[in-house]
Amino acid sequence: MKPLRRARIVATLGPASSSPESIRALIEAGVDVFRLNFSHGTHEDHAQRLNTIREAEREAGRPIGVLMDLQGPKLRVGRFTGGRAVLAAGQPFRLDLDPAEGNASRANLPHPEIFAALEKGADLLLDDGKLRLRIDDCGPDFAHSTVVVGGPLSDHKGVNVPGVVLPISPLTAKDLTDLDFGLSLGVDWVALSFVQRPEDIAQARAIIGKRAWIMAKLEKPAAIEHLEAIIDQVDGVMVARGDLGVEMPPQQVPVLQQRIVRAARAAGRPVVVATQMLESMINSPVPTRAEASDVATAIYSGADAVMLSAESASGQYPVQAVAIMRSIIGEVENDPAWRTGLEASHGPARANTPDAICSALRSVAELIAPAATVAYTATGFSALRASRERPTTPILALTPDLATARRLTLAWGIHPFPFDTQLDNVSDMIAHATLIAVQKKMAGEQDKIVVIAGLPFGRSGSTNLLHIATINTAQ
Repeated sequence: MKPLRRARIVATLGPASSSPESIRALIEAGVDVFRLNFSHGTHEDHAQRLNTIREAEREAGRPIGVLMDLQGPKLRVGRFTGGRAVLAAGQPFRLDLDPAEGNASRANLPHPEIFAALEKGADLLLDDGKLRLRIDDCGPDFAHSTVVVGGPLSDHKGVNVPGVVLPISPLTAKDLTDLDFGLSLGVDWVALSFVQRPEDIAQARAIIGKRAWIMAKLEKPAAIEHLEAIIDQVDGVMVARGDLGVEMPPQQVPVLQQRIVRAARAAGRPVVVATQMLESMINSPVPTRAEASDVATAIYSGADAVMLSAESASGQYPVQAVAIMRSIIGEVENDPAWRTGLEASHGPARANTPDAICSALRSVAELIAPAATVAYTATGFSALRASRERPTTPILALTPDLATARRLTLAWGIHPFPFDTQLDNVSDMIAHATLIAVQKKMAGEQDKIVVIAGLPFGRSGSTNLLHIATINTAQ
């Protein structure tokens, strides 16, 4: 049997990659999930892209996931006379709510919530951290600061407040409109930006319900302080290294990446490593060796997925970027040290029946080397618990729900397959599992497969069956 890739690939769609031909080529190259970035593009753009994805999905004959990424709050300075000003290190600089155009000594900051959270001695970062201000005095509508790191500052550049929890909901009015639209389209995942606390998930959960799975983008230092609690409230997480790297020293980002991946794996939540993975491929047909190593590091750590942003959305070589990412994953997953690392970083199972079954699955796979694991799952729970164990066999997730199949495309080692066959008992399930495993070329004559399921079928969290079957096509 041909080896099956475990780690998944997420690609952002944009002007360079949204044609039907491009989307089909990206799927052929290895994309499992497409990201629709709602920071850019119109609703009409995203609707057309999703319709094209669904058409290409039918042609490909396998589920393809769609992740909508909400913009979240964007904190920015106002406008400047002439469009820009140059801030000199050591000079005073004032920020206030006055909408008048700024200059080298003051600027409009139209965010009273920032002033409410500022304290003397705090730092403000401007333009992705290129400029740094130290707060000397502040009030509800102003802040006096000293320029620590100066430089040019132009209209509407971003503002970051490291080390401060801002009293801001991660869902803006724009996000709420976008979310309603995205859910009406039938997206599979919703990525929330600017998550700081577990409480930030509640509003989104109330709106989304069971219509999509929720992913928290971890891009604020405050989120790291509540890491396990946030992971417990969501269905997946993203290591958003761009914004995280602005507010934290760059040498800390790799350490935090590993910590987030470990925590997500322990909880059985899919984790995506994102931002600047193959950045040079925006303009180059090949990545740097350092970028190839960066992708490999994420795969060695057991991340569920790696993501392309501008490389596939606006770059010159979107298909090549996906192909390179896929080849890097293949090289790592063929390295014996990769499996050794997964074993070493595997966390203990929890004391409940589903975890006990999936822990046993892992042991069975190591002992008898079955061709595949088949997980029957209505909600995705059984398949995700199997994925958490990082078994040596590929996981064929059989589900009666197409939406569940699409959501599972983001999870490590899972190959989802929707079905509409009526299964009345365990014998029917085993016969059906062996048939599909053979049809999907995941198992052959006399191969063994391991089947897990929850009985009664369709109830979330009820994984309680493990069965070993031998393929016998003569029966």
